Amino acid sequence: MINTMHLAAQYLATAAISFILKKNDDSHTNLGWRNHTLLTHPFPNGDALGLNYENFSLEWITQNGNKEHFLLDGKTHQDIISWISKTSSVYIVEVPYNYNLHYDLPYEEINTETRFELANPEALNALIKQRDVAQRVISQILKSNALHSSVRIWPHHFDTGAFTIVNDKLAIGIGLAIPDTLIDDFYFYISGYNGHDAVALDFNDNTPHEDYYSNGWKGFAKPLSELNEESAIAFCQMAIDTYINSVK
Repeated sequence: MINTMHLAAQYLATAAISFILKKNDDSHTNLGWRNHTLLTHPFPNGDALGLNYENFSLEWITQNGNKEHFLLDGKTHQDIISWISKTSSVYIVEVPYNYNLHYDLPYEEINTETRFELANPEALNALIKQRDVAQRVISQILKSNALHSSVRIWPHHFDTGAFTIVNDKLAIGIGLAIPDTLIDDFYFYISGYNGHDAVALDFNDNTPHEDYYSNGWKGFAKPLSELNEESAIAFCQMAIDTYINSVK
């Protein structure tokens, strides 16, 4: 179901691209997570578009909290585009909706007949729990370290993440990523940056760290399957402490 939900999240991303003023870092497309629903930033009229994991639907949420639901099971790409276009034209008359992404996804290209199916409800429930864990772990790490960042889901790579400034020499990226070429599992990651450059940690022969990656992407990463919520917090804290103690 992760591929299905990743593709479904692109309707939120393209709505943001259509209706929200562009930001150079693409942050206008990132998504929140509330009540098991991915949510766009508010549109200029105060409305938002959501992807509800619990009932596998899109939701047009008006500024006063009213919702229009569109169940995705059995619907085609064209069905979904038509619903968003029709619904948005009622509330956002001035700007049309366009499904137009400026990045590629690691899946077969979507077409008008691509059909969404709720193939595995149990797997979808597992995805809900993973998003909830990511939100709680990252929020706790930020709070306990007096760091400030919103926790957002980026529709391109589909990770739940935060980026925060620690000091004038160190910024930290922290998140839960979906399976990719680094680790074929959901995994927590922590990476350090000095400006736009990744911080490369130099472990001596006596202190190697099996969860630190330095070939290409640089940072700490550990599969979610090897962690519970408590140990995930401890792992992330260890990684942040290592960066803070190493970057002077």
